[in-house]
Amino acid sequence: MGTDRIREAFEQARAGGRIALVPYVTVGFPEIDLTTEIVRAVVDGGADVIELGVPFSDPVGEGPTIQASGYRALLNGVTPGTCIEAAMAIRGAGIDVPIVFMGYYNNILSAGLDDYCSRVREAGVDGLIVADLPALEAGPLQDAADRVGLAVIPLLALTSTDEAIRHACARAFGFVYCISVLGVTGARATMSARVEGLANKVRKYTDLPVAIGFGISNAAHVGQVAKYADGAVVGSALIDTLADGDSSGAAARAGAYIRSLASGTSRKVVAN
Repeated sequence: MGTDRIREAFEQARAGGRIALVPYVTVGFPEIDLTTEIVRAVVDGGADVIELGVPFSDPVGEGPTIQASGYRALLNGVTPGTCIEAAMAIRGAGIDVPIVFMGYYNNILSAGLDDYCSRVREAGVDGLIVADLPALEAGPLQDAADRVGLAVIPLLALTSTDEAIRHACARAFGFVYCISVLGVTGARATMSARVEGLANKVRKYTDLPVAIGFGISNAAHVGQVAKYADGAVVGSALIDTLADGDSSGAAARAGAYIRSLASGTSRKVVAN
């Protein structure tokens, strides 16, 4: 079951005295045939969970880096079906870390909730993050996901009220994703201190792992997150690394970048 594989990944990281690394990889970027190679490289570099970005034409939650990668992927011909095929190829290559699709609700609605959840689960996907679907409106998708053992992972923001956090945690599986900034994705020089308070609030309502994302770009950021969370999500900085050079070297650059974050993961999480 998808939720079990996600839980096991976080538990293994915790048992090793570190937090989990969760890199974001846009399917089909920089080239449509490189996704499996890139995923293998970041897993070899130390990734615990893979967030596969499903490109969408109107990505309202993304900053310029990830928007640009999605646009390039769309030009490369990537569709939701391509993303499902990419997950199947990753599993076919023997890569068994948890895979979470990160995307937008319109693609899921267009396919039909039950059909989409069944297809992605059969492809080996373990969970879904839907950037534009508030937890209060996620019931139908959660019902469809529950029927096939697929985790729906909530996104919580610095502005989330206690009631919104409680509601989101009530049906959450896999882990809870806390957004560290106000605004869209993008690498930043410093981390917001407010996200620690958000993580502590989340722990009042669930014992699921808490992962922090948006703005994490180096080992120092990961080390800050490791003081109070269970995982660090790295997106824009990894996409920049993939873009910075010839496509033939993209996977090697990605693996080296993820390895560079490892020194930050060993900080002990302080229970709250």
